[in-house]
Amino acid sequence: MYFYTKMKMTIRIGTFNLYQFVEPPYSWYTKKERFTPLQWIEKTTWIKEQITNMNCDIIGFQEVFSKLALKELVGDLGFKYFKTVDNARISKNNDKIYISTTVAIASKYPIKNLKKVDIDFLALKKHYYEGFFKFAREPIKATICLEDEKELDVYVCHLKSNRDNEFEYIFTENSSMDEKIEKVSKALKENYSVSLKQRLCEASSLYSNIKRTKRPAVLLTDLNDKEFSLTIDALTNRKYHEEKRKNDRFLLLDAYHLHEKKVYNPHPEFKGVKRTPTSYFAGKGNVLDYIFVSNKFDKKAKDNIAEVTSYEVLDKHLQKNQNGSLLNSDHAQVVCEIKFR
Repeated sequence: MYFYTKMKMTIRIGTFNLYQFVEPPYSWYTKKERFTPLQWIEKTTWIKEQITNMNCDIIGFQEVFSKLALKELVGDLGFKYFKTVDNARISKNNDKIYISTTVAIASKYPIKNLKKVDIDFLALKKHYYEGFFKFAREPIKATICLEDEKELDVYVCHLKSNRDNEFEYIFTENSSMDEKIEKVSKALKENYSVSLKQRLCEASSLYSNIKRTKRPAVLLTDLNDKEFSLTIDALTNRKYHEEKRKNDRFLLLDAYHLHEKKVYNPHPEFKGVKRTPTSYFAGKGNVLDYIFVSNKFDKKAKDNIAEVTSYEVLDKHLQKNQNGSLLNSDHAQVVCEIKFR
C-alpha cells in the first residue's frame, strides 16, 4: 500500500525595478532619451533572462512606461495574469514622450481583484502636508488566488524619490523611533524635504490599507529610502501611528530578517552577514528594494501560516557596474520564497 503525503505549497515572489521600460519609438521625459530598436532587443533579452533566473510566481515591477510591451514579455515567460491600475502619462507637447511611470504586477496565479490604494488623509495632517496630494506612482493592491483556496493580497509600490538637493537624515540600527521622529518632525514642519514628507504620507496610506485587509499581505517595493529609515516605521510599525502605544508592534516584517542566513567558510574575524545593496549612488551601496510580509509569515509567531525559506538579491550586473545600465537595470532584483504550513 502506498501513502501519498501532500506537499506543502511554496511560492516565490520578487520585485524588479526595470529602469526606464520604454519601447521605441517612445522616449522618457525628453525627446533624446529613448532606445534604438537594437538596444531595446538587448534590454528586453536581459530582462527575460533575469526573470527566468528569479524563477518567481509573482513579480512586482517598477518604472513601467510601456505596459503592453511588458504584458507581452511576461506572457511569453508563463505569467498568464498581468495588471496595472494606471497609465504612464504622455506629454501634451509631444505624443511620443512619456512624463510619468507606473507599477505593474505579473502572476502565474489568477488575480481575483485589483484596487488602487486609498489616501490616508489623517496621515497628511500628521506629516504637515498642505495642498493637493496624490501618490508619485499609484500603488497596486491585487488579491491573488493560490492553491487550496488560499488568497494573498499583494501590494506593489514605488515611493517618491528624494530630490538631489534635499536634506534627509540617515539613521542606523541603533536609532530609536523617538529619535527619528524628533529629528524628522523639524524637517517636516519647516519643509526641509518635500519628498520625504510625501514618502511618509504614501507609506502611511499603505499601512492604513494593509491594516484593514483580512488576508495575509506581501508588499513588493522600491522604497526609495534606506534601511532603518522612518519610512519603514511608517509602513510597518503600529507604534508609529498609535501615539499611546509604548512598544513596537509590527504589521509587516522585512522578509530579509525572516530567513536563515547561511555563511560558507567564514573568515576567523567574521562578525556577521552584511546585507547586499540593491542600488548604488556615488559609489555607496544602499538597500532600496524590499519585500515586506505579514507577521503571519514569521515562523516564530504562534499563529503563523507560512515561513520565509529563502531571500535572494540578484546583483551580478551591479557587481560589473555599480551604476547599472539602461540596457539592464540600476537596481538589483529581490526574491523571497514562502512555504505555507
